[in-house]
Amino acid sequence: MEFNKPARTLDQQVALLRGRGMRIDDPRRAKHYLRHLNYYRLTAYWLPFEAEHAAHRFEEGSGFEDVLNLYVFDREFRLLLLDAIERVEVSLRTIWAYQLAHRYGPHAYLKRKHARRADWHESNIRRLKKEIHRSDELFIQHYLNTYEEPELPPIWSVCEVMSFGLLSRWLTQLRPSDANVVAKEWGFDQRVLRGFVRHLTYIRNLCAHHSRVWNRSLTVTMPIPRSKPGVLAASVNQRAERRIYNTIVTLVFLLNQVSPDHGWKERLLNLLARHDVDVEKMGFPSEFERLAIWRTF
Repeated sequence: MEFNKPARTLDQQVALLRGRGMRIDDPRRAKHYLRHLNYYRLTAYWLPFEAEHAAHRFEEGSGFEDVLNLYVFDREFRLLLLDAIERVEVSLRTIWAYQLAHRYGPHAYLKRKHARRADWHESNIRRLKKEIHRSDELFIQHYLNTYEEPELPPIWSVCEVMSFGLLSRWLTQLRPSDANVVAKEWGFDQRVLRGFVRHLTYIRNLCAHHSRVWNRSLTVTMPIPRSKPGVLAASVNQRAERRIYNTIVTLVFLLNQVSPDHGWKERLLNLLARHDVDVEKMGFPSEFERLAIWRTF
């Protein structure tokens, strides 16, 4: 089949939405947002208001402002997620560097014997060298201009400039005994640590690229804690592994350790209330407020 759909003007886009049953009280305002928010970016946010997806018919009473409210919520939610992820990521970088440096020395990460597989280790080293030599951080340039051996800086410098994706790969190839030492700092086991860091890298990429997070079916899921840490295992939703709720509740758990006065949970709950968001679509269990982690301040 040959694609032959024409591009539509803003007026035509408004007319199309109205023809499908969407209430648009202020066409000028709608055209303003359609000018700056691509029509197809907004499609994901009006899906919940469709009575019949195949025919693209909207439920009676569904309005453009309802769609816009969801979009604005998701944008603010992504920024809130990035705020939490930053704190957790910095904590992880610090723990990884501290533990390996004190167990094996400043350049332990370069040694093959600390990796599970030689091919993974060699691949990680190659990628790290590229990232190091692209860095314009003064402490990296100082090391490269001052020392000849080893070729790369100590782990406490490297941890500050390697990408989060590469840090995730490094944690994946850690030997179990070393991975457990890092994981215990957060109260995790190594299975949960490895899986959660891969998952968090994926979530951060979604947020950084302005992709929808609300009501998304997540491709890279996180492992569900079975019994420990207890407060987290008791608060996850076993039936919503592809929704964002388990990510949220794990971030709350970690922020309680990393930044005890974070206030992040309260900001999230206020955001949900302000936009009157259906949290079940995000995987929140019914009466989630009664769960231990939501009652702990």
